[in-house]
Amino acid sequence: MMTAKKNHVIVVGGGAAGIIAAISAKRQGADVTILERNPRIGKKILVTGNGRCNFTNINTDVDCYNGTNTKFAYSALSNFGVSQTIRFFEELGIAHKIEDLGKVFPMSDQASSVLDVLMYELNEIGVNIICNAFVKKISKKDGIFKIELEDRKKITGDRVVIAAGGKAMPSTGSDGNGFELAKDLGHSIIDIFPALVQLKLEGSFFNQIQGVKFVGTAEILDNNKSVAKDRGDILFTNYGVSGPPILQISRKAGELLHENKEAVLKITIIDTMSKEELLKLLTKRFNSRPGKQIKFSLVGLINKRLIPVLLKEAGIKDLTCPVANLSKKEHEKIADILTDWRFKVCGTKSWPSAQVTAGGVATNEINQSTMESKIVRGLYFAGEIIDMDGNCGGFNLQWAWSSGFIAGLNAALNK
Repeated sequence: MMTAKKNHVIVVGGGAAGIIAAISAKRQGADVTILERNPRIGKKILVTGNGRCNFTNINTDVDCYNGTNTKFAYSALSNFGVSQTIRFFEELGIAHKIEDLGKVFPMSDQASSVLDVLMYELNEIGVNIICNAFVKKISKKDGIFKIELEDRKKITGDRVVIAAGGKAMPSTGSDGNGFELAKDLGHSIIDIFPALVQLKLEGSFFNQIQGVKFVGTAEILDNNKSVAKDRGDILFTNYGVSGPPILQISRKAGELLHENKEAVLKITIIDTMSKEELLKLLTKRFNSRPGKQIKFSLVGLINKRLIPVLLKEAGIKDLTCPVANLSKKEHEKIADILTDWRFKVCGTKSWPSAQVTAGGVATNEINQSTMESKIVRGLYFAGEIIDMDGNCGGFNLQWAWSSGFIAGLNAALNK
């Protein structure tokens, strides 16, 4: 009796999506080779979650993702979602804990432990890993894929999974090469731009307030309409702003800028009361000590390094005059800035600062149930290379696990 031929699955990229694709394919009986351009696999996993690796989020659903067609994520997330991911890692040895906003971390608080157990599994089941292998070209002839490496070596396989990442964090090996490989194979690339990234703002005073941090609300406005909003620790920098809420809303800013539209950032420094309530508080504060210099009158209410910049923004030139001299209109202007300070976004930080890539291989060219290319049979995609990016908080790793597992599973099957 003839036994079915094993597929040789070649996985391009040894990041989160590539690793799980390799494990999934190998468990289905395929021969699997990972080609990783770095000296070791899983480099980006080590820096996720500030080195703690929030490897999924219990609140994951398609609404946590961005892209031309976010519904594309539905099938992969349904077939290998949060519960399957947690079980997969539990079986490998990762005990988990759930923290704020649904983030799931290993109990060890070490991203390295996630990579360690994945490495152990790859070795245990016999996945072939070739590092320092930079893929220059992929071609297909007579049903066989030929992979050409930079060092001119050639490798052949029956199926290929491209999980080469995007362009964010190039220090981890993601330089956009995967997009070129996909383009050469006939795929369209939706324009890419940095996401989950700091924002550059117009203004000449940022050096004065660099390092000032506060808990507040940040919003992106498009034609005065709020299109993205988040709350948390906001940090002023010498170029603009950073902090978790900024990263969370940065994708919308990047999208507007990419479309040559104006993106406005609205910051609410005091978001625990309405503008009217704040105005009453300021009036009471100023009236109780009318002789205090204006620049000293806000000490204890907001970070004192913000005071001179904020007062100048409010149009108050003499910061040493007593608060009794302030007009009602000036009271209102101060309250305005504390509850609705607006900045023009002039850009985002570039790829080395971005956590993820927006844009990528067009989802209408990929079968959402299998991750197989609709253009080249036997070619699969997984992870960040696809036009699908998640919000901050473990959603991008969940996409890597979901899409990678499904791609590997289907690449292994004889069809």
